[in-house]
Amino acid sequence: MLRVTADTNIFISGLNFAGIPRQILRLAESGAIRLAVSDNILDEVARVLGREKFGWPEVEIDRAVTQISRFTEHVEPKHRIDAIAADPSDDRILECAVASRSEYLVTGDKHLLKLGRFGGTKIVKPADFLEIQAQAGRGR
Repeated sequence: MLRVTADTNIFISGLNFAGIPRQILRLAESGAIRLAVSDNILDEVARVLGREKFGWPEVEIDRAVTQISRFTEHVEPKHRIDAIAADPSDDRILECAVASRSEYLVTGDKHLLKLGRFGGTKIVKPADFLEIQAQAGRGR
């Protein structure tokens, strides 16, 4: 089973729209992948869902965070990473990937994608991850 960290944008898109990010969340819900999450990621998901753009009511945000917590593996990063000066919040995603020993970090974020790899974690776009996961599934 692939060990994966998803950037906040994957959770936000998956919760609000049909499409590839939602498919990735469903893979985690079904147990096809092991999706890691940290408090920083959950806090950012809650913050973004509450913004005017999405305007989720507090009770729905709490419900979404609880649901995410049910199908993800919670990790507590032990080491602080300072790799992305342009957007330090991206470092929190890297910390989760490192703490969970994720093989893949799935994101649409240009700062993270530019890295390509961080330690043992390959950083990929959502569509590329679905292809990788499908190939891994066929290889069994």
